[in-house]
Amino acid sequence: MRDSITVSKEDYLKAILEAESEGQHVISATLAHWLSVSPPAVTMALKRLKRDGYVVVKTDGTIQLSAKGKETAYRTALRHHLIERMLAEIFGMEWYQVHDEAERLEHAVSSVFEAKLIEKLGERGTCPHGNSVLPESPARRKKRGLIPLSEADQSRDYTVASLYERDPKLLLFLHKLGIGPQSPVQVTEKNYDETLAIETPRGSFTLGKPAADKVWVRLK
Repeated sequence: MRDSITVSKEDYLKAILEAESEGQHVISATLAHWLSVSPPAVTMALKRLKRDGYVVVKTDGTIQLSAKGKETAYRTALRHHLIERMLAEIFGMEWYQVHDEAERLEHAVSSVFEAKLIEKLGERGTCPHGNSVLPESPARRKKRGLIPLSEADQSRDYTVASLYERDPKLLLFLHKLGIGPQSPVQVTEKNYDETLAIETPRGSFTLGKPAADKVWVRLK
């Protein structure tokens, strides 16, 4: 667990906004899991955020952002997105390394530097993991023709469209298997235990469903 003092107001607000964007029902437990903090730390943070007008906590425990909270959360998410793109597109940092760096740097970006990043990179591109500023719900992704790798048909050729980016160990694991943004992948066999036999540019591997669920692909 992280010390609650190290988790900023912006971290909480961004987590709420991103969880909502993914179609999740946001409650205290969602934030405790998302931010790796204790339930008491979440309770204290929510009291402050509610007091300061950033969130509304409903009687059923659902947490929603106020207009003020949404604006603050979006600015933080945008800065994170821009920093990831800067690190990858300008400095050549590997896609599986940029998320954690952006988490550290996003709070230090001034409005002047943010404007320069937007001028240089644009506000609407995708990050190195193939994601927009805010994540999409599974239903919305499927409307765009994407599916989780776990649902891919056997022996058909797919291209990786986007990856879940908040787990650095997962990103490094996928990279070692040859799974990355815009990389080709094929499911060669679906096993009884829900593991997948896959073929990537680096060879043949077995991938479990929890990891395959977090890789979104499209048909080539």
